[in-house]
Amino acid sequence: MNKYVKRYLIDAMSGMAQGLFASLLIGTIIRTLGLQLLRVADIVPFQFLVQAGNFAMNPNVVGAAMAIGIGYAMKVDALVLFSTATVGAAANVIGGAGGPLAVLFIAIIAAEIGQLVSKKTKVDIIVTPLVTVLTGSLLTVLFAKYLGIAASSVGNVVMWATNLHPFVMGMIVSAVVGIALTLPISSAAICAAFGLVGLAGGAAVAGCCAQMVGFAVLSYRENKVGGLLSQGLGTSMLQMPNIIKNPLVWIPPTLASIITGPIATCVFKMQMNGAPISSGMGTCGLVGPIGVISGWFEPSEKAVEQGLAAINPSWFDWLGLVLICVVLPAVICWALGTLLRKINWIKEGDLTLA
Repeated sequence: MNKYVKRYLIDAMSGMAQGLFASLLIGTIIRTLGLQLLRVADIVPFQFLVQAGNFAMNPNVVGAAMAIGIGYAMKVDALVLFSTATVGAAANVIGGAGGPLAVLFIAIIAAEIGQLVSKKTKVDIIVTPLVTVLTGSLLTVLFAKYLGIAASSVGNVVMWATNLHPFVMGMIVSAVVGIALTLPISSAAICAAFGLVGLAGGAAVAGCCAQMVGFAVLSYRENKVGGLLSQGLGTSMLQMPNIIKNPLVWIPPTLASIITGPIATCVFKMQMNGAPISSGMGTCGLVGPIGVISGWFEPSEKAVEQGLAAINPSWFDWLGLVLICVVLPAVICWALGTLLRKINWIKEGDLTLA
């Protein structure tokens, strides 16, 4: 059971998130940069940035990248891997707003069935792609639309509930997505699959930043600048071995997410209207804050579907972004960490990175 959980829930989801990062997310960043530069000067290099971003954001490209990421993470044979590109492109387009979830399920099954026949015949160059593509196409026709609707519906319910009860849902979404970020699963893939934008996306950003910045500051005594950067700009997942040894070290970042989530939703009304995957990235490469900023100027397709529009950010919006993503998690985790060290719940060396 553990083997399958790792293969399908951890590895495959992580691969999907990397595929999303290498297509939709980087495309959004490039396109947003190009559009902002075009406001300064309408010249060919800036037009090219917009065009390059559009290439990367094409739904067929995004679907193919996700499926290849899944296949690569599952370590399938080459012909199976290359064949999943077609499967992912089809599943993402047919799956609509919930396309990433459709890609996840269908690409996994198609890859596994393709792997069953891979290198088993003398005409492998024909049989393996044929089986993989036909399996994935059949599953896409039968299920992709409904998987997409299911994922989109779950995301819509979460976003609706957050708009209705921003305080309570701000705490829940922030804490849950933040915990998922630190666990060896992909919070980015979860947010992408459910299409979390708006206030719910903002709460997710708050939770992820609380974990990353929180652990970076909390463990500075042990890990110094190297640990600060690797966790604050990399991933809080590095602390999982220490969490297993002493779960109490998880208290400060988790409480920080519970605090900053409702501050994001109720005080600053911070919305993530960029690509939904950005909601689950936190400060990893500063993708979370960049997603918020890109959503201000050019909301993603998912955000537009929710009736959200571009805004001209005020100083209050910028203040909220800095406080939620960096300052508050750092201060809260430093204060809580100091307290827990004094009462000996966190001991010297408990947060040292291997």
